[in-house]
Amino acid sequence: MIDFSAAQIAELTNGTLTAGTDPALRIDVAAIATDSRELAPGGMYVAKAGENADGHDFLAAAFAAGAVLALAEREVPADDAGTPFPAVIVADAVLAMGTLAAAVVARIRAHSALDVIGITGSAGKTTTKDLLQGILSQAGETVAPVGSYNGEVGVPLTVFRADESTRYLIIEMGATKMGQISYLANIVHPDLGVVLGVGSAHAGEFGSIDNIATAKGEMVAALAPSGRAVLNFDDSRVRAMTARSEAPVTFFSSADAESGSTPEGGTEGSGAAAGTVQARKVRTNADGHPEFDLTFPGTPGSFEVSSRLLGLHHVANLLAAAAAAHSLGIAPSVITASLNSQGPVSRHRMERTDRSDGVTVINDAYNANPESMRAALRTLAELGGSGARRTWAVLGEMLELGADSVLEHDLVGRVAVRLNISRLLVVGAGARAMHVGAVMEGSWGDESMFLPDADAAEELLRAELAPGDIVLFKSSNGAGLRFLGDRIALPTGEDPAQTSEPTPGERTAQP
Repeated sequence: MIDFSAAQIAELTNGTLTAGTDPALRIDVAAIATDSRELAPGGMYVAKAGENADGHDFLAAAFAAGAVLALAEREVPADDAGTPFPAVIVADAVLAMGTLAAAVVARIRAHSALDVIGITGSAGKTTTKDLLQGILSQAGETVAPVGSYNGEVGVPLTVFRADESTRYLIIEMGATKMGQISYLANIVHPDLGVVLGVGSAHAGEFGSIDNIATAKGEMVAALAPSGRAVLNFDDSRVRAMTARSEAPVTFFSSADAESGSTPEGGTEGSGAAAGTVQARKVRTNADGHPEFDLTFPGTPGSFEVSSRLLGLHHVANLLAAAAAAHSLGIAPSVITASLNSQGPVSRHRMERTDRSDGVTVINDAYNANPESMRAALRTLAELGGSGARRTWAVLGEMLELGADSVLEHDLVGRVAVRLNISRLLVVGAGARAMHVGAVMEGSWGDESMFLPDADAAEELLRAELAPGDIVLFKSSNGAGLRFLGDRIALPTGEDPAQTSEPTPGERTAQP
């Protein structure tokens, strides 16, 4: 357990205690919550302003649930006499969380061995995190984010779950603006930084894909010379981040050695490359699961990987987890055995359900960008077996693409036609350009349909899905198609609780 007194919290965060607050009151950081419904007795509630609600309005509920202290931005009276709730008053509650999380990491490092692993990239962070957690947990106590806690609130909440027994701390880092990953890295000071890829998600906020690469590269720049960077050789923008690293670099790649594109011995730069974790003979089996021969630098022979994940695009995630674990000294045999045993962990990421009536549902609607859309459609086409099974793509809007939004949606619709997807259902006005693109590419009749909302899509699917059909749901989180996917996964039309992974109330959505 790691705890701080109220006085220590105030000192660390440059805050002040409200009148009557006991400065000796101790708080276990594992009992810190930003949601009053998640508080345990003796915990501290963080009252922060959100997009839809102000946490200060829930102070009474938090203390009724067992909170004994609040981290807040203003005093709130606890009774008619105006006595304030016990609190540390700070200028910015979210920044104060980050400061407190940094103190937690420093305390753990002072008392025990700790490796902090940071993971960033435009797609695949959560899957890679899940895979790496599965590997590292066999070697020592491992703490990783719940769901996709990867921003200014989620990272501290992940840190608060660690203590002196923690051997590995895995941190996801998302970004919607320059400097965000640097900020998160300064909280946890990663020993190892993984960059998966640079895609067009959030191009609207960053302005260009090159700016996204600059932001993701903040992970590499934050590493000390004693650390290590793990980079995707197959992404040229990620490969170029070698120049920003003072730490040595390990690459991962799925390019065949025979093609000449595999890095042999690494590249020159400020960080000396230590070799490549390599996938050879990459393929998918009849059920769409990726398989390949895995090789490690300095280790003779290869190891056969037969993953339980769905889709060829997961090869990069599997390789990234393998390269990170290898850099931390985990034996190749242990890494391979773990990769082969792990299936999907986090929800709505190529989540497959085989209904009793023969319909297969693939719910990949936690998030979406043009790259992940195309990858999911390719997997759907492969599962269809060249027409052996009818394929449905139920697609919603990809958010935050900026000026290229219409073009990118149009291109996705065209890809669906080129892949011979049997039926394309485009849901919601923001995604309509997918339907237009499909029609312009040559879709005819009812192969592609535009539907105004999820209810209309559900009505059509209930009426027309038949045994043997495969239906993919894919959209950005905010479009909500994951809920429709959950309902369609139940053939009787039962309505499951519309709950998703818990979110820590990030200031901005963090993909």
